[in-house]
Amino acid sequence: MNIGFVATRIAGVDGVSLEINKMAEVLRRMGHQTFFCAGEIGAYAQPGFEVPAFHFHDPEAVAIHDEAFGGAEESRALYWRITQAAAPLKAALYEFAERFQLDWLITQNAQAIPMQIPLGVALRDFIAETHIPTLGHYHDFYWERERFIVNRIPDILMTAFPAEGTSIRHMVISTAMRRELMMRRRLSATYVPNIFDYRNPPPPPDDYALTVRETFDIAPDERLILQPTRIIRRKNIERAVELVRALGQRDPQRRYVLVITGYAGDEAGTYYDWLRRQVEIAGIRALFIGDRITEHREMRDGQRCYTLWDVYPHADFVTFLSSYEGFGNALLETLYFRKPLVVNAYTAYRSDIRPAGVKAVEIREEVTPQTVESVLTLLESPGDVQRLVEHNYAVGQTHFSYEVLEDRLKTLLA
Repeated sequence: MNIGFVATRIAGVDGVSLEINKMAEVLRRMGHQTFFCAGEIGAYAQPGFEVPAFHFHDPEAVAIHDEAFGGAEESRALYWRITQAAAPLKAALYEFAERFQLDWLITQNAQAIPMQIPLGVALRDFIAETHIPTLGHYHDFYWERERFIVNRIPDILMTAFPAEGTSIRHMVISTAMRRELMMRRRLSATYVPNIFDYRNPPPPPDDYALTVRETFDIAPDERLILQPTRIIRRKNIERAVELVRALGQRDPQRRYVLVITGYAGDEAGTYYDWLRRQVEIAGIRALFIGDRITEHREMRDGQRCYTLWDVYPHADFVTFLSSYEGFGNALLETLYFRKPLVVNAYTAYRSDIRPAGVKAVEIREEVTPQTVESVLTLLESPGDVQRLVEHNYAVGQTHFSYEVLEDRLKTLLA
């Protein structure tokens, strides 16, 4: 079958784009053809149909978003403006479906998070008009984000985020989301966790990847604590700063460096600047290398750029201390690269990841002396680390693999 993916963006290393790429790979293994439509399309999302107006950075989408979530009083003019903006987007969806003769559509968060409101409305209306079989894949819902609660468009949120229709099947990335969708919208959904190709473990670092520590002036005996996420407030990277500060105090004979590979994300605010100040106050060494992490290796302005996969092998420990995650792609990457991790016990971790058998140093919203002691104990016990990471890899292979996704998709596409 010809299956088309629709999202605001299918590019870069954000969680949604990564999961789209993996799902498309599984579908191709199953014998299907995949096509992509978004406001920005990366090199891996081909054949594709790029529609810049689909992007959440589109000026009209930004203006509508800001007005929609800038108060609580509904506005007829705003609803009309959204309708007008959605019309050409719906036309583009018709063109995408016709150009690639699509049999199925898979929407990726475009019907869950209202950052591109006209696109959500266009998808709702396009699916209703064509009855094209659709899988709505939701990584997080608007009601999980405080900034979307006060709004001027309650009817649109109720009908388009997500949409309901006879040809739509819903997929969520945690059992907690499945319960919330049923309680709030009376919609049933299939639990489809984030996945990784555990059948094919990562190769050893090659000569290019082996230059990471030298490039960023990290000594061979310096302990590298990796924060492999975007720089947004809900990631709580200040907790990683506190952990590294406490590790240095508890173990002054060692040097520690916090390496942050993400970029400042799409959520408003000055968190990045505030975080830099926290690093200065803590007096730790932290490297913000997001501008050197790219989809593909390259030279930029005479400097080496690396993929995130080049960096993981150099980590001694991984921090994943978010207050909220839809699931946790970086956590699965940590299992894949056989690294120990410290994690804040967020909802999806408690509902789906820990019950699957994953073992980690856990915190509950704050880094404690016990947290520091647990991390140090593992760092000083290579044998224990080896047993831990091998156990976690086996859990990933059983519960979060490409084969798990393939089984789910066979049922959903039947």
